Parts: sequence; structure tokens; C-alpha cells
Amino acid sequence: MRRCRALLAAVCSLTACSGGSSREPIVLGLAGPFSQPRGVSMQHAAELAVKEINARGGIRGRPLALRIMDDSGLGDVAIRIAQQLADDPAVVAVVGHLTSSASLAAGRVYGEARRPLLMISPSASSPDLSGVSPYMFRVCPSDLSHGAQLAHYARQMLSAQRVGVIYLDDDYGRGLRLSFTAEFKRLGGEIVEADPMLSATPSLEPYLSRLRQKGNVDALVLATDRGGAELALREMGRMGVHWTTLGGDALSGIERDGPLAEGVRMSVAYLVDQAGERNAQFYGAYARAYPGERPDHRGAAAYDIVRLLASVLRESGVDRRAVRDRLARIGSDLPAFEGVTGTIAFDSHGDVPSKQVVIGVVREGQLIPEPGQ
Repeated sequence: MRRCRALLAAVCSLTACSGGSSREPIVLGLAGPFSQPRGVSMQHAAELAVKEINARGGIRGRPLALRIMDDSGLGDVAIRIAQQLADDPAVVAVVGHLTSSASLAAGRVYGEARRPLLMISPSASSPDLSGVSPYMFRVCPSDLSHGAQLAHYARQMLSAQRVGVIYLDDDYGRGLRLSFTAEFKRLGGEIVEADPMLSATPSLEPYLSRLRQKGNVDALVLATDRGGAELALREMGRMGVHWTTLGGDALSGIERDGPLAEGVRMSVAYLVDQAGERNAQFYGAYARAYPGERPDHRGAAAYDIVRLLASVLRESGVDRRAVRDRLARIGSDLPAFEGVTGTIAFDSHGDVPSKQVVIGVVREGQLIPEPGQ
């Protein structure tokens, strides 16, 4: 009997000594267009969150790590990356993707994988993402919220009656255009013209000229990315037209363009100088880690996602299904998560319907809250 007990003790001792696997990093995929300006804040903020979590002991003593994958914001690249991440047994969840098109393409891969993998997007806002997969979540409002807020602002704050729309012909641009125009018309406004563009469109002058010829245009909505908005603003300047310009959160970063972007309004779910101790601490830490940079909504949301996943992992462990199932309960039978970007509470479609959208305005190179909201 003593010999059996000694053997058992030796086995237990050996198991404990070989338990290095329990100290191996817990890996999160991080997927987005990190070689492009719009992906910088997302990557930096996610890395900051991981650094802070590890400084406090990680997840039950295990460090958190990121596997960073650049999808260039393209659906076909996102599909390949999603397959790689889903096939990697070390990856327990994915922070990303950033854009709606990439998220739609990748989300189906994660959900249909042999071992499905949870993804949480910081900024994919297309309404088409709702309910695509039980493994797809996002912490940003959808374009239904952005478009409605822009429409209310245009009609009630600007007293705009006749509005032109230029939209990027992708999931994001079409979603924002449709939600804005539906609400603006419901409020009694008129859409003078709605014209599509591609990211490679060399000039918007024909659209702008037609709008000017029609006359009495009160505002121009740019349901585009930052590049498309910059093109429109430059050509408006050359033509000598000065319509009030509005857009969605894909314009974030345009405030750094100086006088070109002065007065541009955009709908956002996060402003860097919004009130709250959580945001103040985040902004201070981000500024110290990345001198001269300011986080945008993509970064703040990615920071929240990493911290949210850390809280889930502490309770669920690293089994992919268990992680997904516990996350889905956040805001229902589990408490909502209070983050830098506000309260995160998921509905049955993986959306956060309670997230608020506000209008920011560019003033002297800064995006600040528009007064009177």
C-alpha cells in the first residue's frame, strides 16, 4: 500500500511539474486592416489592454497574447485569415474584423468551422451582420442607429430640407445610405440625389456638379470612408461649393486633415473627450503608450473587447463553446459590461441595441461633441 501511495505521489508530482501548458498564453486573434491608418488605433488599443491585463497577473495566472492578422479590409483576405484562426487550436476568440465587408465574409467561416470560433467586431456596423451566426458579435451600434441619428440631426438641428447623398458601394456605405434616407424622408426631408462611388473612383465632380445645378441643397451626406470624404471635400473646395457635410464613423481620422475637414459632422459611438473616469484612464494610458496619438472609436471598442473577453475567460475557461455561451449571456442573465465606450449588453442577434450614437464636429483638428444634442 505504501508503495502504491508513493507511486501515486510521484505521478502527481510529475504532473504538476509538467503542467507548463497551464501557463502557456491564452491566444486571441486580432484581425483588421493594420497596414492602413484606420487599423492603427484598433491594434494599439488591443495591445494596450493585453499589456494591462498581463501586468495584473493575466487570466488565472496565464498571460494573454494576440495573434495579429492583417486583412486589408478585404473580404477574400478575411476569409483566408478566418480559416487560419479557426484551424489554430490555440486561438480561443477573435477581436475583429474591423470593416463590415470583412466581418460578413469572415463571420460565416468562424461560425461554420469544425470547431466554431467566436468573433467580436469593434466597428462593423452593417445591419446585414445581425444574426448571421451565433458566433458573431459586435460592440458598436449598427448603421440603423447611425443613419437615424444623422437624419434627426440634419432635420432638427440643421433644419435641412433637401440633401444629397454620396455613398460607398459596399456593405457599409449602402447600409448607412439606406438607413439615413429612410429616416430623413420619414421626417419630411427630400433626397435630391443619391450616387454610388467605389474606393477607386478618381473624381466625384460629376455628382457634385449635378447637385449644384439642382440648387437649394442644404447638406451633403457622405456615406463613405475617410478617403472618399477627403476626395469630395477637395473637389467641393475647387468648385466653390460649401454645403454642410455629414458622415458616419468611417470618417474618423479626417479631423487630422486640418482646414479641409473643418466643420464636418459625423456620427460616432465614442468621443475621446467624453465624460467618465474609465475613458479618462484609458485615454491617459493610451497617450502615454503612444505619444502624439489619439484613440478613435475603433481603438476604444477593441480595448473594451479585450477586457470583456478577459472577464469572460476567467469564468468560462478556454473552451471555445463555453466562451461563446458565456459572452452571449452578457446583459441578459449576466450583468452588462461597463466599458470605455459605454454599456455593453448583447441581444439575441449579437448586437448592442442600447449603445448610443452622438454627433461630433471637427473644430481645429479635433472631433468634439456637437452642442445641443
